[in-house]
Amino acid sequence: MIKGKHIVVGVTGGIAAYKAAMLVSLLKKKGADVHVCMTKNACQFISPLTFETLSSNRVVTDTFSREAPYEVDHVSLAKLADLVVVAPATANILGKTANGIADDFLSTLLLAARSKVLFAPAMNTAMLHHAAVQRNIEQLRNDGCLFVAPGSGMLACGDIGDGRMAEPAEICDAIEDVLTEKDLADVRIMVTAGPTKERIDDVRYLTNRSTGKMGYAIAEQAARRGAKVTLISGTSALPVPGGVEVRYIESAQQMYEVCTEVFPQTDIAIKAAAVADYTPAVYQPGKMKKGEDMQLQLVRTQDILQELGRQKQHQVLVGFAAEAADLEKNAVGKLQRKNLDMIAANDISRTDIGFGSNENLVTLFFADGSKKVLDKADKHLIANGILDEAAAIYRMKK
Repeated sequence: MIKGKHIVVGVTGGIAAYKAAMLVSLLKKKGADVHVCMTKNACQFISPLTFETLSSNRVVTDTFSREAPYEVDHVSLAKLADLVVVAPATANILGKTANGIADDFLSTLLLAARSKVLFAPAMNTAMLHHAAVQRNIEQLRNDGCLFVAPGSGMLACGDIGDGRMAEPAEICDAIEDVLTEKDLADVRIMVTAGPTKERIDDVRYLTNRSTGKMGYAIAEQAARRGAKVTLISGTSALPVPGGVEVRYIESAQQMYEVCTEVFPQTDIAIKAAAVADYTPAVYQPGKMKKGEDMQLQLVRTQDILQELGRQKQHQVLVGFAAEAADLEKNAVGKLQRKNLDMIAANDISRTDIGFGSNENLVTLFFADGSKKVLDKADKHLIANGILDEAAAIYRMKK
């Protein structure tokens, strides 16, 4: 996570400098302390005032300016930084850094930086693939620098090819990966997410409102923290998080089969999916035609969480309880009946959290009778709170 981290963003002279403003905005929204330094050429594309407004910190543009304390000593800002990000990174700054040249504030800061350095290159395709630029990139990699690869598409010069700076959200994800402690390395985590679909015929099915956002956030953060993650997902429009193995399912029965297959090789299982409790007793191939009123007979699906609780040996098992009333009573009852280590309960009567929302508020109930509230926050923050508690239980069990 990047909340509270000190991130220095270096902006060089390229048309992609406007994207750096969006990157700074994203980092600030995530709670980072952002400091921007700009080359003289960068100031031709975008105003320092833009970055000062977005970062709430003075922007450095001149090595010898005495307007701000960091500008009289580049080492001070280098010491402060938890990470230095250069976006866009032109061929010029890559060449300077690779060869130890320090002739302006940014290139001097890069030589003084004690933190990791992340470059987001942006340039014409021919420049990017020039032997000298590729040689400089390879040298920087050997020196321990990190890169966010540029994308392909229409460039400012009209050419089509590699060289577009990565999108701000992609760079922000890379920053989070770099700054997140890998405290779950070698831990095997199974996460379920999304809804199941129970077919009535080849056109119609029973399902629910789950989008999978909570489960996908848990899988993403677990992978970011170094875990080996298997995500078992119902239908979802969400992209698969990087570094996550995904197994897609449709029905509750399919989810049952995959969960019971994966669970024995799992250390922590987090069941965030909204699995149907009932499925049609009879499935009719084709399409049922309209006629008189119809009665649909339903039968119970396999209780996946209860079965995993029965099979549990060394595993930490975490469930979810979506409740509209008597939240604590119902959640604790489910925790005990299904032999869980922890259950995350949320109030589905609220429209500002839960299904479809980017935020959640959950109360965690534990097998020892204790509980903990994770206040309303972005689902990624909630995901990390759940992972923190599950990891603590895992460590106690080892």
